Amino acid sequence: MIEIFTDGASSGNPGPGGYGVILRSGKHYKELSEGFRKTTNNRMELLAVIKGLEALKTPNQQVMIFSDSKYVIDAIEKRWLNGWLQKGFAGKKNKDLWLRYLDISKHHQIKFTWVRGHNGHPENERCDELAVAAGKQKPLLIDSVFEVENAKTGLM
Repeated sequence: MIEIFTDGASSGNPGPGGYGVILRSGKHYKELSEGFRKTTNNRMELLAVIKGLEALKTPNQQVMIFSDSKYVIDAIEKRWLNGWLQKGFAGKKNKDLWLRYLDISKHHQIKFTWVRGHNGHPENERCDELAVAAGKQKPLLIDSVFEVENAKTGLM
């Protein structure tokens, strides 16, 4: 069983942000993080899950993902994502990331566990530290899909 702990953060919504991931399996432990100049908390929460899964080198792994994001977990576990996909994501945000999640998730056996954020859970706290620090580093990456889509709608 591979454990993936995730968190996302943004300073402003949208604003600069980042994600943090811990991968753990037996004696193996790895941390991942990146920061973006303009993004949202939900995008970073979802990207953390995606990046954790993409870091797995062997397909068909049993994976337990720990997240404090009700947005991510409920969309998957309550099957909202299936409905969004059937409707072409009409009126829904983060289509690019949800499609990326669907693509990578096919390669593994995934279960989710919700953890209460900012409640002393050691790995969640560490992922939050990684995400916040990543959103403050320089230079920040460009979340081009988000920036282009929001420029079209006038949100930026």
